[in-house]
Amino acid sequence: MNVSKVGRRGQIAIPRLIRQELNLQEGDRLAFVRRGDEVVLQPLRKNLSDFRGSVPVSEPQDFDAIRQEVLDRRAYRSAPDGD
Repeated sequence: MNVSKVGRRGQIAIPRLIRQELNLQEGDRLAFVRRGDEVVLQPLRKNLSDFRGSVPVSEPQDFDAIRQEVLDRRAYRSAPDGD
C-alpha cells in the first residue's frame, strides 16, 4: 500500500511508483472523484479543446448567442421567485 501525508496547506505527494505507473509528469492535472467514502485520483489527459470537432453540427454556431442564452438561463434560475 502506498501512503502519503497531507501537508499544512492540504498538499499531498503522489508516491513515485504510482506516478510512474500512471505516467504522471509535473504540471499534469488530476481529478478527485468521490465514490461513496472513497476518493479516486483520475489523470486528466484531455482538455475541452481536444474535443473540438467531435460533435457534428449541421450549420455554423453562434457562440456569443449560446453564451448569452446560458447566462440568461442561469440568471432566471437564481432569481428569487416572483421576480
